[in-house]
Amino acid sequence: MTGGSLGLRGSYGSSQSSAKFPSIARKSSSKMLVPSLREKERVLPVICRYLGRRRVAMILLVALALLVFIWGSLTVSKDATETTGSNVKGSSDHLPDVHTVRKFKTRSASPLHRPSAAGSRSSDLPVDIDTKKRNGRSKAPLHQHSEAASGSSQHPCHKFALPPPPPPGGRQRGPRPCSVCYLPVEQARARMPISPSVSPVLRNLTYVVDENPLKTEPHGGSDFGGYPSLKQRNDSFDIRESMTVHCGFVKGSKPGHQTGFDIDEADLMELEQFHDVIVASAIFGKYDIIQQPKNISEASRKNVPFYMFVDEETEAYMKNSSVMDSNMKVGLWRIIVVHNIPYSDSRRNGKVPKLLLHRILPNVRYSIWIDGKLQLVVDPYQVLERFLWSQNANFAISRHYRRFDVFEEAEANKAAGKYDNTSIDYQIEFYIREGLTPYTNAKFPITSDVPEGCVIIREHVPITNLFTCLWFNEVDRFTSRDQLSFSTVRDKIMEKVKWSSNMFLDCERRNFVIQAYHRDLLEHKPPPVASVIRRPPPLNRDGATGRTPVKNSSRHGKDKRSNPRHHRKSVAGNRDKHVISQARKIKPFLLVSEFAS
Repeated sequence: MTGGSLGLRGSYGSSQSSAKFPSIARKSSSKMLVPSLREKERVLPVICRYLGRRRVAMILLVALALLVFIWGSLTVSKDATETTGSNVKGSSDHLPDVHTVRKFKTRSASPLHRPSAAGSRSSDLPVDIDTKKRNGRSKAPLHQHSEAASGSSQHPCHKFALPPPPPPGGRQRGPRPCSVCYLPVEQARARMPISPSVSPVLRNLTYVVDENPLKTEPHGGSDFGGYPSLKQRNDSFDIRESMTVHCGFVKGSKPGHQTGFDIDEADLMELEQFHDVIVASAIFGKYDIIQQPKNISEASRKNVPFYMFVDEETEAYMKNSSVMDSNMKVGLWRIIVVHNIPYSDSRRNGKVPKLLLHRILPNVRYSIWIDGKLQLVVDPYQVLERFLWSQNANFAISRHYRRFDVFEEAEANKAAGKYDNTSIDYQIEFYIREGLTPYTNAKFPITSDVPEGCVIIREHVPITNLFTCLWFNEVDRFTSRDQLSFSTVRDKIMEKVKWSSNMFLDCERRNFVIQAYHRDLLEHKPPPVASVIRRPPPLNRDGATGRTPVKNSSRHGKDKRSNPRHHRKSVAGNRDKHVISQARKIKPFLLVSEFAS
């Protein structure tokens, strides 16, 4: 019984006969294993012999590399698919449009990158941060959206996050665009607020009119700006419910009509029309080449005017180059010619429509300003929804990609020759006396004191109109470098009322506008050099000397070494041949000499 039970336990369901004769079973199995061992002994040397060859080893290495590459590609694509699905999860009717210039894996939000100290040269890193906390605004909404547009409480792009900054110590890259989550055009347009945003404290804003402005102080100002005194300047920062301030166009009650920066009557009537959204730009002194917008929806082509302000010099250049049609249009841009420009500096003239757009277009709700060298590549409704409406803001501007401090910006302007150094120093010293200090982390949630002012996205309400008026007065009084005066005007207003601007990342700005070169740089830029492929001359081993080619006789794959004894004999033979040839040349000359004698 014991043996039987052990047999059953050892057989695992096999027949009892095999359990009763275990020796026979072991013997038969050993006989069966002998040929398999012999086959392995024969196969292993063959495998080792083939693996020892170079070609077989290289083929195996290439195959292994291909397998690793395919496995890595499948893993990356799988992660990207999962991440994209998690980012757009929770959207309502339509999926958001993630406009990507450089594709990369999105991750969770990272801590805000802050400059460590004043004058920090840290580049603008793509980070994700709650914009309301970043700009210090209250949680009370500025905009009131329609019920159909609002839908759920969460924004479709609320899970979208920028990648974390690269690890320190790596290669420093220049400014680059980063991904931005835009809603589809129709959905973005539906989210336009139904009523204007709340303007804190200030309700009524009017402007100074003075047909004969007089300069009462030795420094700064212009006839166009009205020469506001320092007392008037300081009073303008005292925010009240009703205010009257200098804001350009002081010589008349109607901007553009005998005020300097004059515009034709037909164009003035066009500019007085009501529009929800407009896009504006300017080129003075034929300084830039007009850039056509791209990716503009049919709704924007129908409802959003594109105005380009030019002076007479730029108009003549456009007519000579045949880029403007008879309707004063260049593509989407409607050309507005400006006469009697107030400044001799083209860049300062460009600040008039840039900062005083609410005076030229008094019946517009929202505007997007882009410098003449920029090309808009995202629909205006998407830009406004992303940087104003979804951020609970009424003024948005990108911060500088590298500099956060006004003092550092001033030194950079002086080094680049942007303006004369004496005027820059005077402006900075004036601000220091008023309390300007270097930027530090103590100013947080303000993330920068230096904007990249080539793009301004704004709603035309009293508080933003006041801000751009006072900003223009600083440009009119001091230098035309508006980056130097931005933080001073912003901080003075923030001391009085609860308001701030949305300073978004520079890489986000580079996502919806593309920067081109100025016209003078393009004209003086050397043409691209055609790539010339220099091929080596063919090796003529036997044609140069007239000798017949000699076969390369090699033994066992090795080149035959030259014999030094044979080399000496050949050199001696060559010398003898040379002597004989010289003797043959001299012998006829001797015979002629003897005959003559």
